[in-house]
Amino acid sequence: MIIFLLKGLIRDRQRSLFPILVVTIGVMLTVLLHCWFTGVIGDMIDASARFSTGHVKVVTRAYAENMDQVPIDLALVQVNDLLKTLRNDFPTIQWVERIHFGGLIDLPDENGETKAQGPAVGMAIDLLSGQSSEIERLNIGKSLKRGQMPKKSGEILISDEFASKLGLNPGSTATLISSSMFGSMTMQNFVIAGTIQFGIQVMDRGAIIVDITDARMALDMIDASSEVLGYLPGGMYNDEAADVVANQFNAAYEGSTDEFAPVMLKLKDQNDLAGMLDYMSSMIAIFIAVFIFAMSLVLWNVGLIGGLRRYGEVGIRLAIGEFKSHVYRSMIWESILVGICGSSAGTLIGLGLAYLLQTKGLDIGYAMKNATIMLPNVIRAHITPPAYFIGFIPGLFSTVLGTMLSGIGIYRRKTAQLFKELEV
Repeated sequence: MIIFLLKGLIRDRQRSLFPILVVTIGVMLTVLLHCWFTGVIGDMIDASARFSTGHVKVVTRAYAENMDQVPIDLALVQVNDLLKTLRNDFPTIQWVERIHFGGLIDLPDENGETKAQGPAVGMAIDLLSGQSSEIERLNIGKSLKRGQMPKKSGEILISDEFASKLGLNPGSTATLISSSMFGSMTMQNFVIAGTIQFGIQVMDRGAIIVDITDARMALDMIDASSEVLGYLPGGMYNDEAADVVANQFNAAYEGSTDEFAPVMLKLKDQNDLAGMLDYMSSMIAIFIAVFIFAMSLVLWNVGLIGGLRRYGEVGIRLAIGEFKSHVYRSMIWESILVGICGSSAGTLIGLGLAYLLQTKGLDIGYAMKNATIMLPNVIRAHITPPAYFIGFIPGLFSTVLGTMLSGIGIYRRKTAQLFKELEV
């Protein structure tokens, strides 16, 4: 019976082509939008992870309670031993060190007196070792406006707007005035290697990037770091995997009462990201659900109209003696075949387009020329397991439901009415 119905759909294109095309288009849009919105959330998570939170972050307990103040006096110590432990226990995770600090940038004149001065927010990363991917991760190379990347110790990067206000140019010397890890005042001269544009006003007003070795010397933080960030394999955040890693690490220090004992935080445990991400996920889930419902109504109507238009055919089949239940079941089987064919084709096309957007992405750099370091210029889709079956919800069930509702009229048709219709 199924093979017979399939042959009928193939041979009678007027009966099958339009419904299958409608189902294919609807399913394709459903799959593509699901992958697109998933990719948008993933890009936002990735931007936060690259610049601030990591997929997991190790800090001291005291630092975690005052993280918004980035207090370097509560930083991690004996970081080399901590890194060895982390790399031994979690070898698949990439671990990096960072230091966040504040201070003043002082520009001296030819007599050594202060010519200009401004508050600065500093971030120290591995710029010079050549063994870290921090430059690529933070997109610093593409954010360079003037000058070049630091090539040797004592060279730093400074925000382009901040440099212009102070009158600094690549090659100029500036003095960092800050507080050391132990609370004493510290001053260190640096050469401006280049200027960068963050794309965030707060950062562009006064931010500098320093090699972590130079920052340790300037801030008296030998074998210390503000935080150690971890990035899961594949570069994508997975909350379940991060939760396993964090619980395993924290279990080793569970009985300690030392406020300087290390603690590992997941991405969602930082910067109030849990509530924001849950809210965004809920909103996108609602939007996709509404879209699926709308597509379901469209495909339901397609099945309904298709069934109504076939009442003449149904009448002939009943007039020649076919049972009503058999006609009804055959129409449902036909709608199942239409739904499967359309849903399969739509899913394949949708996944193909999503894969193209995942690998190539959509370049929106023309609209975000100044946000090169904080936000990605290319937005990508992301194919997840639900994308392989989510299109079958409107594509299969709605089509079948429409046919079932329209087919109810078969049981109401009278023999006298059929002959009257056939005479016409």
